[in-house]
Amino acid sequence: MRTPAAVADRRGEFLEIRLRPGFTKDDLNAIRSLPDRRWVPRDRVWRVPDADAALRTLAQHFGERLLVKEAGPPTGEAAAHGEAEALLDRARKGLVLRGYSPRTVRAYLGHLRRFVAWCVAYPAPAASDHDVDGSAAAEAAACTRFLGEPEDAAQRYLLTLASRGLSRSFHSQAVSAIRFLFETVLEQPQMALRVPRPRPEVALPQILSAGEVARLLEKPRYLKHRAILMLLYSAGLRVSEVVRLRPADLDEERGLLRVRRGKGRKDRQTLLARRAMEAVRAYRKAHPTSQWLFPGGRPDRPLGTRSVQRIVERAARSAGIQKRVTPHTLRHSFATHLLEGGTNLRIIQELLGHSSSRTTEINTHLA
Repeated sequence: MRTPAAVADRRGEFLEIRLRPGFTKDDLNAIRSLPDRRWVPRDRVWRVPDADAALRTLAQHFGERLLVKEAGPPTGEAAAHGEAEALLDRARKGLVLRGYSPRTVRAYLGHLRRFVAWCVAYPAPAASDHDVDGSAAAEAAACTRFLGEPEDAAQRYLLTLASRGLSRSFHSQAVSAIRFLFETVLEQPQMALRVPRPRPEVALPQILSAGEVARLLEKPRYLKHRAILMLLYSAGLRVSEVVRLRPADLDEERGLLRVRRGKGRKDRQTLLARRAMEAVRAYRKAHPTSQWLFPGGRPDRPLGTRSVQRIVERAARSAGIQKRVTPHTLRHSFATHLLEGGTNLRIIQELLGHSSSRTTEINTHLA
């Protein structure tokens, strides 16, 4: 009998796929083409939620080289992993359907994956009958047996985060992800409200003086880097906004820059300074662009945000600035310098794209 290239263990609705030694790149790509597939490093298997659809695809590719095993309904830890995967899949679909940005989806799923993995590793006693109130609660308890009592599990998990000295922002984002899980996926809004959020840190933002900004903008050796820094400061852009600019977003005649789908998926207009436009014009004359104003290694993709962060850090070091400077530092400096120049706070709020004036006041607290 020929040695199979892949072994598929069916565990209820889930499928676990193991590639045998000697598999080809085409074999690997066939598995990667499966929707919602996930690599589990600890078990060295690919896990797919829809077993029937996955088996049809695998049979077309592998043919007789595929060995299918019926493992029957999972039990014990395998059952807990299966329930965890099902829950994470429902959370992912809920985030996507509600229009969360890809970055937020990744962040929330990362928090939830760590949370449910912790619950599987450190299970609590299962919820007792008197804890179940109504069909919705019963369904929640049935699909999350590995959580024990979800509210208690969340608080115990968050205590471990607090004890590890992680930042308040990381802790708070974990709370938001767990609350989304309880309120939207498990349909338990009261349970979500009982998950405590840490008190926010009140830290003043770092601000550059006008002289420091001028020194920083003079340092880049490359036209592309200079144009990026000029736009970050003169338009008050977030790093995610500057990398996604298109040439058509710059209205030179009106002196306006259009931000498409900024934070919260909101469009807005902000300032386009004359000197920033001159820097962009010089850059585009030397490096013509079409789809993206600042393309990355591939012309069809924008520059990565980490690349922009490194550009800012290098320019700050070259300028001899001792402060920790990030792209957001330039955004804070833009807002503060406008306020010091007499610009109305409400106008600055619109330029920055803040929903609340309180956020703008934090940006300009040092003015």
